[in-house]
Amino acid sequence: MILADKIIENRKKNGWSQEELADKLGVSRQSVSKWEGAQAIPDMKKILQMAELFGVTTDYLLKDEIEETALVEMQAAPDYVDEEEAPIRVSMEEANSFLNHNWKAASVISTGVMLCILSAAPLLILLGLAEGNGPLANAQYQVTAIGIAVILVMVACAVALFIMTSLKGKPYEYLENKKIDTDYGVSGMVKERKSKYASTHAKLLVPGIALCIISAIPLFMSMILQEWGKGLKDLPAIIGAALILVMIAVGVKMIVLTCIRQGGFEKLLEEGDYTRLNKRASKWDGIYWAIVVAIYLAWSFITMKWEMTWIVWPIAGVVFAAYKEIIKLVISSKKG
Repeated sequence: MILADKIIENRKKNGWSQEELADKLGVSRQSVSKWEGAQAIPDMKKILQMAELFGVTTDYLLKDEIEETALVEMQAAPDYVDEEEAPIRVSMEEANSFLNHNWKAASVISTGVMLCILSAAPLLILLGLAEGNGPLANAQYQVTAIGIAVILVMVACAVALFIMTSLKGKPYEYLENKKIDTDYGVSGMVKERKSKYASTHAKLLVPGIALCIISAIPLFMSMILQEWGKGLKDLPAIIGAALILVMIAVGVKMIVLTCIRQGGFEKLLEEGDYTRLNKRASKWDGIYWAIVVAIYLAWSFITMKWEMTWIVWPIAGVVFAAYKEIIKLVISSKKG
């Protein structure tokens, strides 16, 4: 337990608000708020005053209860222990630098994912216009060539975004697969920022999931309008398929954006997908997703049914969850 948490705990035990504690110490409420958010550290005079007010020793306030915390964590959630690997120390400056990088990287990566999903939409629309007596009738080979060129350009742009972000994130890769310890105040700062982001996380995650769920509606609408337009009988279905991709692309962008940002907090706190056990289990994740991408591209280009092949991603997500649990069970059994 760090000093910030001890101030909060003892203030609440005495039933004082931040303003009341500030009055007793002769400081502003903002000062108390910064102490409790681990954004600032009180001077020794104020620590002595607080020790007297709370009825505790200064040693209690100043000494982090490392042994007690470690014991509680081991009892609550047994984790793997790698005696050969010492935890990497993360400073406040490093933590802030990583969170700023992660915030920007989330926007770039989510945009790249959206481009990959949207890349097939132009091809579908062009093929629809080339059907029957459409405006581009008898030009199927040409529009197919143009559509594939657009796909390649959009995917190339997405890959460039992924590579650029990956290179910039190299200094922080250890947060995903190494044990870490944080300097004084880092955990408090990260917890506060995570708490402030919680409402935004929900506002992006829920609509993103909803968009993916309702994305099939345009296809149903196109079936109703199948007879719309003489000579363009298949156009509504093509447009419906394109709209599905657009809705999924927007929904997935929102999900990826907020999950990466949320994941940044969890990496520094070693929570969620980034507990020490999960880090150990993530060793082969890159290979798994590389195989998924290969299956998606191979199926799409061989069949040219881009309106259907997107189903690879939700299936891969479900299988991935099961795969992760199996890996963790194997690691736990080996450590046991």
